[in-house]
Amino acid sequence: MPLGISLPRLRSHIEALSRFGRNPEGQGITRSCWSPAHEEARAWLLDKMKEAGLATKVDLAGNTFGRLGGEGPVVMTGSHIDTVPQGGPLDGALGVLAGLECLHTVNEAGIRTRFPLTVAAWSDEEGRYGSLFGSRAFTGKLDPKLIPDFRAADGERLVDAMARAGFNALEAPKARCDPRTLSAYVELHIEQGPHLETARIPIGVVEGIVGIHRDRLTFIGEPDHAGTTPMARRKDAFLGAADYALRAREHIVRCGSWTPRSWRGWSGNAGGFASPSPGAAGCAWRSSPCRAPSPPAAPLVCSPPWSGRARRSGSSPGACRPAPATTPRTWPR
Repeated sequence: MPLGISLPRLRSHIEALSRFGRNPEGQGITRSCWSPAHEEARAWLLDKMKEAGLATKVDLAGNTFGRLGGEGPVVMTGSHIDTVPQGGPLDGALGVLAGLECLHTVNEAGIRTRFPLTVAAWSDEEGRYGSLFGSRAFTGKLDPKLIPDFRAADGERLVDAMARAGFNALEAPKARCDPRTLSAYVELHIEQGPHLETARIPIGVVEGIVGIHRDRLTFIGEPDHAGTTPMARRKDAFLGAADYALRAREHIVRCGSWTPRSWRGWSGNAGGFASPSPGAAGCAWRSSPCRAPSPPAAPLVCSPPWSGRARRSGSSPGACRPAPATTPRTWPR
């Protein structure tokens, strides 16, 4: 007879976890890793794991585990409980709490599984300090030399944040697992897109994962008096950046793969000038193609879509460089 989880219990857990870091009404949840709200949520999660009859563990990278069963390579599931700023209650949390509910149900039914089962909550998956920090440490992909340089967008160092929470960041690489202790890993996650919902399909299997390319450009113009400079004489960097943003999106749609792709950008006055004809403007953008095995995806960015209009406005693309590899996922959201 198939087992059925307790949906009321799962809903109760989702609601309880969402209270940690909840912002004022309508502002979502902010529960960044190592913050007081995150550590309170971790303590709550550990209690719930113990209530489910699981053996608990927190490794040196701050990953939290609940295990059911004896010896042997584990079948693992999970996700993360940290959030983006003003995030929702299901991103990451659903994967952790649904996994917990499954293990709780199996234990309640007294079923002995072929392999031990484990639910995991990975640390700093959202990348306030270093994207996929905990899972990278667990898989041996965390470079120890980079750890002292990991910082949040507001300048707070990872080593300080982890120390405040009772962890030594420099010890995190020791959380690397022996691959022989793992049998399989599966993760439940919300779609974060419209496709399944639009098609009224309740669940799908991931076939590819997003790839991200980032560039940061600075458009150089010339500050001048806003009231007396004729339009034809203005060298407005922001106008050039705005035109570039529109043309870059068109370029991605035209040259990208057949699969879904997204555009996101940021722009602002980088010169500190009050004039609406600023001296410099920044434009950060990312292109996000979805990998697909068939048909082959065309290169997403064929060539930089420099705008003739931007040049005619008097501005020019003064710099184009990749985003630093040590600060992933810290762009404005």
